[in-house]
Amino acid sequence: MKIKKIKIIDLKSIKNPKGDILKYLSKDSKYYKKFGEIYFSEIKKNKKKGWNLHKINCCFIAVPYGKVEFFIQKDKKKIIKKVILSKKNYKLLIIPKGYWFSFKSLSKISIVVNSLEQIHQDRETKKKPIN
Repeated sequence: MKIKKIKIIDLKSIKNPKGDILKYLSKDSKYYKKFGEIYFSEIKKNKKKGWNLHKINCCFIAVPYGKVEFFIQKDKKKIIKKVILSKKNYKLLIIPKGYWFSFKSLSKISIVVNSLEQIHQDRETKKKPIN
C-alpha cells in the first residue's frame, strides 16, 4: 500500500491491572512495509519540536505516554491538520514524505514514538524553526 496522504489509524490498547499493553506496529499491518529505525522523543509541557519534513521516509507516530498536539502542513503554508494523540486517544499517525510537521506537549512530560522505513540521515530531512 503506497501512502500518499495523512492517515490516523486506531491502535489496540489492552487493559491489564499490572499495566496496560499498547500495540504499536506489526509486520502484518497493511500500511507498514519495512523497518529502518524507531526512536522515542521526550518532550516537556508547552515545548515544541519541529518543523521537520522527510524527503524519503514516511513517519509512523504514536504517543504511549502523555498528550501531544501535532501540526501538519504541506509546502510551508497554513496548517492543514491538527491531531492530538495520547494514551487515551491511542492512534497511529502516518505522515507521508513531503509533509512538514511539528508537535507540542500538553502534559508535564510526553513520549512520542516514531518509526521510519529507512535509517534516518540528516540529508533526508529538512528543518525550519518554530515560529
